[in-house]
Amino acid sequence: MIAAATARNYPVTIEIGGTAITLRTESAEFHRLLLERYSGFIPCNQAQQFELEVELVGTDATGDLDQDLQVCVKGKQWSMQRGDFHAAWNAANGRGSVRQPASPYAIDSVLRIIHSLMLAERGGFLVHAASAIRNGRAFLFAGVSGAGKTTISRLAPPDTRLLTDEISYVIRKNGKYLACGTPFAGELGKVGENVSVPIKAIFLLNKGPQNRIEDVDQKKAVQSILRNILFFAKDQQLVSQVFESACQFVSQVPVRRLTFFPDQRVWEIIS
Repeated sequence: MIAAATARNYPVTIEIGGTAITLRTESAEFHRLLLERYSGFIPCNQAQQFELEVELVGTDATGDLDQDLQVCVKGKQWSMQRGDFHAAWNAANGRGSVRQPASPYAIDSVLRIIHSLMLAERGGFLVHAASAIRNGRAFLFAGVSGAGKTTISRLAPPDTRLLTDEISYVIRKNGKYLACGTPFAGELGKVGENVSVPIKAIFLLNKGPQNRIEDVDQKKAVQSILRNILFFAKDQQLVSQVFESACQFVSQVPVRRLTFFPDQRVWEIIS
């Protein structure tokens, strides 16, 4: 367990998907970096839900990103470490700490892990998918690296609004599924809009010689969603919750396979 840091001088609250985490740092420079990086996700009302103390250590700007990520869960105590950070989180009181260099990549990763663990307990998840809003509904485009998430985001017509081109944030609220914008930019380098919108459909991406949409049976849909969900812990209870979340999601949200040729005409069949 990492000892709690003493940083109290520079707090900044980052709200994603309705969940606000206040980061505290003693570094004015790192505070400015946080304000810039998460500018669209800092609420006017700084009501604090959860708190993460950030202790900056070392001079390496990134650390060893090749070292394997380890996430351990013991009851309500979570620990996370990679070459560039060591972090701890108490899910019972919503407090934690992270020791890292002054790197935005490290804090991005820590926030993703914490959100993924909290979402698992609430019926939501993070998924490798681009997402965009059109006609008041969100469309998700899931796939592994190279499947076309960034491509289909780049081809989106002017009447769409981007939530993310890389990792979609899915929450369950009042029995319905919403996609939320995130500050975690992918290859486009563009931060999503900070809004939450009902999900109309999720498409499993394939590139091909022509555009077509095919139905996916429920079993294959669940398997495909699970392959794309970001989840880092091996805790059996949380894994079971993620599986149940995927099943519930597929039972309510249409899952289709989208084979597309990379030009703007693909958006003519998305509805």
